[in-house]
Amino acid sequence: MADATLPTEASLVSLAVPEADGTFARAVILLGSAVVFPGVMTTVSLSTSEARAAAQTAMRLGETVLLLPHLPMTDPADGSPPTGIATEVAFGRLMRVPDDGYVGLVQGRRRVEVIDYVQREPYLVARARVAQPPAGASVAETAAVIQTMTTLFKRVSEITDTIPDDVLFHVLNSDDPGTLSDLVASTLSLSFEERLRLIQMVDPEKRVHHLALLLSQELSMLELKDEIAQQIQQEMDREQREVYLREQMRVIQSELGEQDFFQQELNDVREQIVTAQLPSEVQERAMKELSRLSIMSPLAPEVGMVRTYIDWLTGVPWHAATEDLLDLKHAQKVLDDEHYGLPKVKDRVLEYIAVRQLVKDNRSSPILCFVGPPGVGKTSLGKSIANALGRNFVRVSLGGVRDEAEIRGHRRTYIGALPGRILQTLRRSGTTNPVFMLDEIDKLGADFRGDPAAALLEVLDPEQNHAFVDHYLDVPYDLSKVLFITTANDLDPLQSALLDRLEVIEFNGYTEEEKIAIARRFLIPRQLEAHGLAGVGLRFDTAVLQLLIREYTYEAGVRNLEREIANVSRKIARMIAEKRRHPKRITPALVRRFLGPAPFDDLGANDQDEIGVATGLAWTPVGGDLLLIEAVVVPGKGNLTMTGSLGDVMQESAQTALSYLRTRAEDFGVPFDDFEGFDIHLHLPEGAVPKEGPSAGITLAVAIISAFTERKVRSSIAMTGEITLRGKILPVGGVKEKVLAARRGRIRHVLLPKQNEKDLVDIPKDALADMKITLVSDMDDVLDLVLLEGPPPGERRLDRLRDEKEKAQEESDGDDES
Repeated sequence: MADATLPTEASLVSLAVPEADGTFARAVILLGSAVVFPGVMTTVSLSTSEARAAAQTAMRLGETVLLLPHLPMTDPADGSPPTGIATEVAFGRLMRVPDDGYVGLVQGRRRVEVIDYVQREPYLVARARVAQPPAGASVAETAAVIQTMTTLFKRVSEITDTIPDDVLFHVLNSDDPGTLSDLVASTLSLSFEERLRLIQMVDPEKRVHHLALLLSQELSMLELKDEIAQQIQQEMDREQREVYLREQMRVIQSELGEQDFFQQELNDVREQIVTAQLPSEVQERAMKELSRLSIMSPLAPEVGMVRTYIDWLTGVPWHAATEDLLDLKHAQKVLDDEHYGLPKVKDRVLEYIAVRQLVKDNRSSPILCFVGPPGVGKTSLGKSIANALGRNFVRVSLGGVRDEAEIRGHRRTYIGALPGRILQTLRRSGTTNPVFMLDEIDKLGADFRGDPAAALLEVLDPEQNHAFVDHYLDVPYDLSKVLFITTANDLDPLQSALLDRLEVIEFNGYTEEEKIAIARRFLIPRQLEAHGLAGVGLRFDTAVLQLLIREYTYEAGVRNLEREIANVSRKIARMIAEKRRHPKRITPALVRRFLGPAPFDDLGANDQDEIGVATGLAWTPVGGDLLLIEAVVVPGKGNLTMTGSLGDVMQESAQTALSYLRTRAEDFGVPFDDFEGFDIHLHLPEGAVPKEGPSAGITLAVAIISAFTERKVRSSIAMTGEITLRGKILPVGGVKEKVLAARRGRIRHVLLPKQNEKDLVDIPKDALADMKITLVSDMDDVLDLVLLEGPPPGERRLDRLRDEKEKAQEESDGDDES
């Protein structure tokens, strides 16, 4: 190459002189993704032999070359070389690069427009003409834009160090928009698309406007980067300064014989560990963490985590305990003073105290589970038990808990980790043997974070909870001294493994007499005190309390009863505040005036003997209820229709009752044709209330048999029991609630399965004295007691309907034969 061409100074190369038509011919080099602006010295890559040949020839002849930027993907479809705006440049020299290629040092001269090509071998030669800018814009406007652009460029050069000083000098001292815009464009870090757009802008005023916009965007980005860099630097300087000052302070304190703050804190932590008198294993863990803390930098983020962990280790009670009051008479008095009734629960607490008297080192405490409807005193009884034993009382509500870590805690690897609710609550109690109530255990949930009920298996197991391990503390903790009491409204949601660990004590609904006694001893005094009526002498008649219980509340507990008493108290309090005359004796008439119409019917039972209407008994979460069952027989095709929101089990009981009737049809005087010629419709009123269970089996059978035999059912008898196909009566649950529901509905005679005789001990004696309980084991016994005498054979309504139907059929057949 050196023999073929001699280096030529680019500044000595003359521009191409246009011919008469204004065009000239020059060699063309296609640039891939590079743009050369006029007035700028730069290097271009000569990657092809054609490009090198064109450059060498131009340097030998002292001619310029046209550099045309383009992307290969934009080549014309016919394969011809591209046209457009190019830059006329002069080559100064060619230089070899390490990859055996060449680069050329060029000087941009002016913009030209490539029109067409006149030669393709050995390199491209095209005809072009000078790209003339259009008529100039306003001189004042152009000068203003130039000033704006130079100001922005100066600010950019101050922020970044990539712009040479001589370039800034030329920009500040140039007043030609074309030269100025090309110089600035070559300096900025622009994309190829933006450079191509600028080289194609022949109008210098447009280039200046566009560059001013690009400079503004570049300046915004650079200022943001600079601000972030300054913030980072300031933060680093602050940390370094703090480290330096701390070290300086340490040296000064060492010279003065004083200790630094961090060392003082370490000493406080050491004293805290020693004072806590931790078990040996826990003491070893705490001292190990203290050793880790002592070698850490005070600024390390893990210092706070280790410090918090040690605080929890020393803050949880390991040895502190209250001494139990083992006086049975004192416990009996406390329980009776704070709660009425509930003999089973009170007996169980007194038994526990008696055992503790005899066995002083008894470490295992029972795990009690109070099960019953809302408002019967489950939670408040836990407080009474704590008072009777002289222990602290703590409570945790488990309703809605879905995360296993709520019970066992989070592992220390998590940010913001803490122990579970068990140890958090024990720390709040301050003792190792509180009465710990886990409220609403049946409301636990489970999701992707685990099953809290499964985590409770270790907590509520006397054989395991002496070494309970919380994920956060990760050391065994003894829970065997804690008296755990759980509460639930229903046992069905509980896992069988969890239920096996609990000693279930059922809380049945209160009788009317018990509610009246509770209202007089607890509810009325409490509400009078709360409403400022303690010294007024207000009295509630027994008839008023009965009215509130029977017609204004419907519950197993006394929560709503207390609300209604509070409602009446507020009316009296308003009268007193308004200085109006007020009654001192509350009567039923006053209650009806204060509270308005009663929302509940105190009877709800059938008051007359009817065919196909039987009275059953049902259990609900808020106590027992009367259940009317209606049955009618209508002409049809032997279908059984059931309405009233009946569940699957109750529908099966109805099918069983009907099948029992079909097997005994001859004994009851019911022709078999009736089952094919008539439909039976069973309905339970209050259709919006779902009804389920097998205990209405004998009631359904009585209603169906009464409808077919047309024998009236005694309305003074209520019944419950499951029926089999052979007519046997099986036991059911909820006997106490059902009997009390019959008593509340003014029904004094109740039929119960023979095998439920053992459940009569749960019924209060005063309620049982008012009732007549008949135990039955077979449907024949039930029917003899419940059904009255029916019409003679052949005189039933169904017989007449069947005869009329047969007569109509015979007449129809006769007409067809004729």
